[in-house]
Amino acid sequence: MITASVVAAADGEPHGFPSGFPLLPQPAEMVIGLIAFGILYWLYKTKVVPRLEELYAERAAAIEGGMQQAEQAQAEAKAALEQYTAQLAEARAEANSIRESAREQGASIVAEMRAQAQAEASRITESAKRQVEAERQQAVVQLRQEVGSLSTTLASKIVGESLEDEVRQKGIVDRFLAELEAGEVTPQKVAPAGQDA
Repeated sequence: MITASVVAAADGEPHGFPSGFPLLPQPAEMVIGLIAFGILYWLYKTKVVPRLEELYAERAAAIEGGMQQAEQAQAEAKAALEQYTAQLAEARAEANSIRESAREQGASIVAEMRAQAQAEASRITESAKRQVEAERQQAVVQLRQEVGSLSTTLASKIVGESLEDEVRQKGIVDRFLAELEAGEVTPQKVAPAGQDA
């Protein structure tokens, strides 16, 4: 700059602010520029920068809140998983106990039904034995009466006299059946009349 003013002085041109220092702005421009810079600085400082800091803080809070929410959700998910696992284990234990209880109840029911069936079978068998015995006794009595009647009729025909006296008939039949049961009477084959045995 100094060289430019020296050169200008050597040429014989007049010395002045604008002509001596062509690179420097006019003082009025400098004042207007400084005032505009001050206004812009004040606007940025009071309006723009606080808003940017507020947006930055909101963004940082949102990120931190999101991270906290993610950590909280992860903790809740872990707690829910632990609770689910505990409930599942409890349900399995309960199912096992129910299964064992059902198995025990089934075994006791089967044993009870078996005992009832055996008691019922014993009762039916005993009843059948009594009924068979009663029917056998009735058959024996009826058979004695029929055998006695037949033998009396047959003996009457053989002997030729009447054996209709009931007391006598009963005694003969009882004696004959007793001898038959004791094995003292053996059946013998009788040859028809006119043939030798």
